[in-house]
Parts: sequence; C-alpha cells; structure tokens
Amino acid sequence: MAPTVGLDLKHCPTSKNQRDPKDEKYEARTCCTKRGESLTLQQVMKTMQALQEEVVASRANQECIQADLAASRAKNEELRRSIEELRRDLHNQASEREEEDQEPTTPPREFPMPFSQEIMDVVIPVTFVGPRVTFTSMEDPEAHLTVFHTQMMLVGRSDAVRCKLFMSTLVGTMMDWFVSLPNGHVTSFPQLTKLFRA
Repeated sequence: MAPTVGLDLKHCPTSKNQRDPKDEKYEARTCCTKRGESLTLQQVMKTMQALQEEVVASRANQECIQADLAASRAKNEELRRSIEELRRDLHNQASEREEEDQEPTTPPREFPMPFSQEIMDVVIPVTFVGPRVTFTSMEDPEAHLTVFHTQMMLVGRSDAVRCKLFMSTLVGTMMDWFVSLPNGHVTSFPQLTKLFRA
C-alpha cells in the first residue's frame, strides 16, 4: 500500500498564516516606491509650474524690451531728421553768405572836402565843445553868423578851427551846399563866410 502523503496547510506558501517575510519587505518597498514616485511627481509639477511662470515673465520682459527698442528707434529717426534739417539750414545759410560775398559791393560814397590841406591838418581837441547852433537855410544867414562869431570869441580859436566848427553847424540842404564846393576851395574863414552869404 502506497504511503499516504498528507498536505500540511501550515507549510503551504499560499497560506495566509504562513507568508514569506521577504514578501512583506517587498510590499513595504513597493509602498515606499509609490510614495517616492508621488513626491517626485509633485516636485516635477511644481518645477514645471515655476518654469511656466518664468516663461510668462520672460515673454513680458521681452515685450517691454521690444517696445523700448521700437521707441528708441523712433527717437533715433526723429533725431536723424532734425540733424538733416539743421545741416540743410546751415548749408543754405553758407550758400547765401557766399552769394552775398560774391555780389559786388557798392563802394563807399566819397564826399569832397572843400577845405584846403592846411585847414584839414588842424586837429580839434576831443574835449572841445563847439557852438550849439545849427543852420538849415530857413534861418537868417547874418543872424547865424553873428551867433557863431559870438560863441567863437569866448573860446578864441584859430581861423582853421573856426572853419571846421562852422561846417559842423550846417545841416540839411546847407550841408549839401557845402560838400558841393570844389575840393580845397576854402582856404580861410573870411572866404567861407563870403561864400555862405552869397
């Protein structure tokens, strides 16, 4: 008779009462691994969120930079136009000056001097105050000569000085009359008064 083989459930590896201690360690490791994977996933999500925020901030910063760059380009263009306008104005002004320089200038008018060289050589001091009287041809010539002689007697000047000071009393048409006399024609004050009365 064949021996009977009995099954002992206590030693069966599938029994609830009898588990391999290695299996418990595996389950513990699996649980820890799942928790570690969960923690790692949260960290990745936070990192991704931080990166997205940085991208948004970077885009906003780039937009500001682009706006500043566009404003700077517009300002540079405005400055360039202003500089060009100033250069054109300066060029035009320089051209106008060159044209003015090239235009023939009218020579200064030369007035004849009826006094002789002897009278012209006499110098009147700058501090000397001449007679305070004028003659425009509307006044009486004799009255003008009388006033002039009276004032000149007070200062006692020479004949040449009297000629020059008498000329300074003539204005308007009388000055035109004086400069119309020939050059060097007047040689003395008596001659000048004679011409004045004529």
